[in-house]
Amino acid sequence: ALLIGAVEKGASMAQQEHHEYVQQKVNPILENLVTQLLLERPEQLAPFMIKWLSQNSKTLASTASNEGVNVLNELKGELERLQEEVKDLELQVAKKTGDTEGVQLQLGLSTSDAKKAKAEDDESEEEDEGEGEAEDVSPPPAAYLSRGPRASVSAEAYGNWNKPQEFTPPVYPKSDEQKRRLASVLKESFLFASLKPNDMDVVIGAMQERVVDKDTRLIGEGDDGDCLYVVEEGQMNCYIKQPDGPDKMVKECVAGDVFGELALLYNCPRKASVVAANRCVVWELGRESFTHIVKSATIKRREQFEVFLKSVPLLQSLQDYQRNSICDALQPVIFQKGEVIIKQGDPGDVFYILEEGSAAVTKVYVPGTPPQEVMKYGPGDYFGELALLNNEPRAATVTATEGCRCYCLSRKTFTSLLGPLEDMLQRNAKQYE
Repeated sequence: ALLIGAVEKGASMAQQEHHEYVQQKVNPILENLVTQLLLERPEQLAPFMIKWLSQNSKTLASTASNEGVNVLNELKGELERLQEEVKDLELQVAKKTGDTEGVQLQLGLSTSDAKKAKAEDDESEEEDEGEGEAEDVSPPPAAYLSRGPRASVSAEAYGNWNKPQEFTPPVYPKSDEQKRRLASVLKESFLFASLKPNDMDVVIGAMQERVVDKDTRLIGEGDDGDCLYVVEEGQMNCYIKQPDGPDKMVKECVAGDVFGELALLYNCPRKASVVAANRCVVWELGRESFTHIVKSATIKRREQFEVFLKSVPLLQSLQDYQRNSICDALQPVIFQKGEVIIKQGDPGDVFYILEEGSAAVTKVYVPGTPPQEVMKYGPGDYFGELALLNNEPRAATVTATEGCRCYCLSRKTFTSLLGPLEDMLQRNAKQYE
């Protein structure tokens, strides 16, 4: 009886402490994380959760790490003490009865079975708690679904409470001239250049023309986003708020450029404000049309480019918004072994970043003499910037020494997106001398 009472008391105390730990330490973190998931509705859950936990690690560490370690140590100490008491009681009973095995049978389980049963009980308890938390999350409360401005975002999270509906794209009347102009603009845009002809026709039909006067703020940083824009005429400037001082201009959007797509791609608030530098003509595409026609292919391509660009030393100092803009502008190009990528003396209008393969750089210092190899390129290296920086012919020849896959930027895109890196590019240019 003494042994049974001690075991039950120890189990009850351990269970109570475990319950308190889950309620006080674990649940607050999970509740905050689930709330953020409902607000953002990310397509990729695991990366979002890892990023959120990383960004909140300081707060979580200060409250959970120190206190959590203390609680864990206390639990270990209590468990060891209870185990000693159980051993003492078992010994006392064994001495009185002379049959330790009989004592275990009287309790209804052996020591190993007791441990196994406890593990199964703990596992069952964790599953019950997990099911309870899942029931708390889904379905979302009606108040959340009817919040208003974020309705277009939450509508993309599908489940039993929100069945996906068949999509019928809107069609806004346009003249043949407007369709021709819009098709010409979209072919210059990263997001739409790879669309099939039928999909391109659907996108053109779903777009609305808007005329924007100078100094009009078309998008505000932090706002909810339900559409993107493609510039046909004029210039739209993108600004990011600074902790101290005026907003910083991070991008100039001219004919063919897209802005406002981040909010649609990642279901997040606007990352920058966009203001008309002069009178502009833009085309507006709604969230639903974008999601059903363009989004999935765009996300896949952008994620692929982002991983690569973060490995390029030159681009690591850029802000995420600037790097995303480069992702949108990059165009892949393949070169075979022995093929000349750029030739010394030719005019230069393209900047290259090498993703796969290798290339050799040769230069003729004196006309009529053989070219001399001056350096080699590998994955992550870039070239072709000198002609764009100095508006001069190509200073050297670059030849693929094996099959190469490169990404290229046009002169206009290079100037607008890599302008902040001009000093670094000029310093690195000395390696060619």
